[in-house]
This record gives sequence, structure tokens and C-alpha cells, in this order.
Amino acid sequence: MAEMGPIQYFICGGFGGICTVVVGHPLDTIKVRLQTMPIPKPGEKPLYAGTLDCLKTTVKNEGIRGLYKGMGAPLLGVAPIFAISFMGYGVGKQLFGPPSGQQFSYLDYFTAGAFSGIFTTVIMAPGERIKCLLQIQQGSSGPKLYNGPVDCVKKLYKEGGIKSIYRGSGATLLRDIPASGMYFLTYEAVKDYITENGKHSPSILGTICAGGAAGIANWLVGMPPDVLKSRLQTAPEGTYPKGIRDVFKNLIKTEGPLALYKGITPVLLRAFPANAACFVGFELCKTFLTYLSKSGAD
Repeated sequence: MAEMGPIQYFICGGFGGICTVVVGHPLDTIKVRLQTMPIPKPGEKPLYAGTLDCLKTTVKNEGIRGLYKGMGAPLLGVAPIFAISFMGYGVGKQLFGPPSGQQFSYLDYFTAGAFSGIFTTVIMAPGERIKCLLQIQQGSSGPKLYNGPVDCVKKLYKEGGIKSIYRGSGATLLRDIPASGMYFLTYEAVKDYITENGKHSPSILGTICAGGAAGIANWLVGMPPDVLKSRLQTAPEGTYPKGIRDVFKNLIKTEGPLALYKGITPVLLRAFPANAACFVGFELCKTFLTYLSKSGAD
């Protein structure tokens, strides 16, 4: 990424985030449903046989709109989340990067990216909690506790105040710090390779490849804490008194370590196109701002 000011990072990151949600939300819904489906009793079939079965069942019972359940919360939060994330990355590059004019190392990229993960948790945690609770509602036949994001916030606040809305903040932070580091590191590393360390601008195809690879790297690192976060945020009040530690112990005891990657298939299917869309949106917005700046100067 060419060096930009914090405001430019903020604007371009927000636009890229909107592109991400529009492209990737359906598979995110499938991911959450797979992560939180009840454990089948002996002799009982699981609610979903896998990613494709979850997709078919959701569309059959709820229509295409069922795949976009809970999108209101991330759409409202995604612009500031991605804007703050990208701005945090820009600040991190200034704080942890090499002196001006020198090439960034992979460690510099990772550290700056990890730093950006801290910025987003305040907004991300409640949005994730609301999104997950809305996503696991199983259509008209199942119990419908919430009639949308606003109703969900009201009921959570009534149930346990701000603490209930922010349940899972620690798990979100545990996910986002290392995952964000890998996210920006991968994008910058692939982009440096494609552009021969910035000798020329990346093509749209190059940006798609770099952004898609960044998304996959992000989730390979972030998936285990994301599973724990989803379990914690959708569990009834009091289920896990010690928070994520209790979730982890229970999951390993009842389902084994592989459960930490439950829902990985839809995540990886979503990661490439959604994050490719994010960085294409980011780069297009950056180009547009550069054009406006030059037009203003003329």
C-alpha cells in the first residue's frame, strides 16, 4: 500500500469493508450455524451434514433471504470496523515500521497488522454477538427470540446490561490480534511480490489474488478463537461462568480439537472472494481519492 494519511486509510477501509459484507455474508451465516448447531444425541443425525447441506436447508426453509440474516448489524458496524482497522494499520506502520524510505520487513507488517486488531474490538464485539444470535434463529418453525438487531440489543441490555452486549470481547480480541497481523502481512507480501516491491501498481487481478490470500491466512489463524467466540456469544446466560476458558475445556472434552475448525469450509470459501472484494474496494477508493486530490490541485 502506498503511504496515506489516517483519514484516507479510514475512508478507503470503510468502503472496502462494505464490499466485504455484501459478498461474504451468506457463507458467514452458514459458518455460524455449523459452529453452533447442537451436538447430536447417540443415534441422532446432526442438524446439518456439512456446508452444502446447511446451504440447501437454509434456502429451502427460509429462502435466499435466510442467508442474509443478521446482515444489518455488520453493515452498520462494518464501515467503522474496517475503517478503524485500516487506520490502525496505518498508525501501526508509523509506530513499528522502519525509518522513512526503507523497505518494510515481514515482521513490521505483522506487528502493524496485529496492532490494528486492538482498534476494532470495541465495535466488533457487540456487532458479532448480535449477528451470531440472529444467524442461529432457524426460520419460522424454530423459536424466534429477536426481531432484528435493535430488538436484540434491547433484550440483551435488559437481560444483563452492557456486559451482556459485550460478552465475548476477550475472545474477539484473542482472534483479531494474530489474525489481523497475518491478514495485512499476507496482503503486503503478495502485493510486494506481484509489483516487484512497488515498482509498478498492482492490477485488479493482482489485488484480487493478494486480498483473497490475505483472507485465507486471516482465518487459518483466527478460526479456533472464532469458534470459541461464537459458542460463548450464543450460549444462554451463565452457561460458561469463566468465559472462554470454560468454552475451550468443554469443547475439547466433548468434541475434540478438530471442533476448533468447525465451519472452516464455508469460511475459506467466503474468505477469498470477500477479502478480494475488500481490497479491490480499498484500492479503487484510494485511486478515486488520489484523482480528487489531483483535480483539486489543478
